[in-house]
Amino acid sequence: MPTTSSLWVDSAPRPSFPSLDRQIGAEVLVIGAGITGVLAALQLQREGFEVVLIDKHRVGTGVTGYTTAKVSSLHQLVYAQFASRFGDAGARAYAEANESGLARIAGLVDELGIDCDFRRRPNYTYAASADDVADVKREAEAAKAAGLDASFVEDVPLPYATHGAVRVEAQAELHPVKFLAALTQELEREGCRIYEHTRALSLSDGERCRVETSGGEITADRVVVATHFPFPDRALFFARLHAERSYCVAGPLRGEAAWGMFISASSPTRSIRFHPQHGRELLIVGGEGHKVGQGGPTEPRYAALEEFARQHFDIEGITYRWSTQDNYSADGAPLVGKLTPRSRSTWTATGFRKWGLAMGAAAAGILADEIAGRENRWQGFFDSNRVPPVAAAVDVTKENANVGYHFLADRIFRRSADSLDGLAPGEGRVVSRHGRQVAVSRDEDGNVHAVSARCTHLGCILAWNDAERTWDCPCHASRFARDGGVLQGPAVSPLGARDVPRGG
Repeated sequence: MPTTSSLWVDSAPRPSFPSLDRQIGAEVLVIGAGITGVLAALQLQREGFEVVLIDKHRVGTGVTGYTTAKVSSLHQLVYAQFASRFGDAGARAYAEANESGLARIAGLVDELGIDCDFRRRPNYTYAASADDVADVKREAEAAKAAGLDASFVEDVPLPYATHGAVRVEAQAELHPVKFLAALTQELEREGCRIYEHTRALSLSDGERCRVETSGGEITADRVVVATHFPFPDRALFFARLHAERSYCVAGPLRGEAAWGMFISASSPTRSIRFHPQHGRELLIVGGEGHKVGQGGPTEPRYAALEEFARQHFDIEGITYRWSTQDNYSADGAPLVGKLTPRSRSTWTATGFRKWGLAMGAAAAGILADEIAGRENRWQGFFDSNRVPPVAAAVDVTKENANVGYHFLADRIFRRSADSLDGLAPGEGRVVSRHGRQVAVSRDEDGNVHAVSARCTHLGCILAWNDAERTWDCPCHASRFARDGGVLQGPAVSPLGARDVPRGG
């Protein structure tokens, strides 16, 4: 059976940091030890700020530890869309910011001699069918106009037929958890205090911010919220973002790897890259994205990726499989800046649309510049409180209509089961009990768990994720463990425990 933690989390020795157990203060508190949080903390610490970094789990084990780990400025088909939506200046700002993030990561790898399997590679967005060629050619022109070293190429070094691709030179891939582990060790050497297993519970913004955590209160002059989904959500990010899950499988490749990183231009998305391990190359195939809590059973999505890998590549088997989640803003561009329009001392970054390494590094630089009082030339484009352009209004309307549909339809039309008959280990279902919906699941040992089926964010009815064994919200993408614990926001409160229905 493949390992269900990601390749990156499973294969990287990591330094261990204590959990907070007292009240402390700092000039800057960074919440979230992923790519954005760690790089922001490092830059600010090096500039003389007294920084504290906390994470609710361990360094690098959030979204950063579950990516395909491509460090690239070519993001499938984005530049033609951005040029149309934001103009040439907007597309160029996006390209420049991502290239700066890539350069920042490469520079740190070189400066600190980090052993994280960093490799320069071209990145391709390829046309899987003749119908994609026009879009791919248009993207090549738009990416080049935005300043990237981009071109349309006929030959794509994959072992199956394609119809050409956008190719961007000198992109990169790495092992993200090894990279962050080295950075946090450097952070600690430079005086930053780091606490793991320390969950932020509340935040008060003011001249002196107060953050209640699971281990004690932290006071700080400034706070960076790098938690993937902004916390707390006073600026209603839930109405300006939607989240998607996607999946990866990996296994040892017989023979040599193709030179490059690859992703298809259209659905079904197939993202391909290779990674060195124990003197061999692992094939990594990602894709099968869908909105959280929607799209039916998730287990078949892994099966589809494995079938694709076996059909097109000579692999020994699948040794890893994992999934991840990322946020999309209403207009498609990341949101980087103040936590709310009225924030005095709190900042955030989100909406990286599954391309959070180069862009996360760029966002860290933007936030550090703002905190240090410097102007950043890309901040206006990424402003977290901007009004989306008119061109994005249709997308905003669709997303909120989708939310409204699930909020109402899941109450009115979705049938809840009457009993637990036939509920096998690893399965979950919503059961009606005295007119209330109860989320019931059976673990691999046969034990039954029962919690409220209503998301603690806004009350939408949850859906069982059979691949990850979680309860997922189809409205705003909160996710909960089978015991009700919060895995991902915007929800901050756990699901209430319920009595196991009769027959359980």
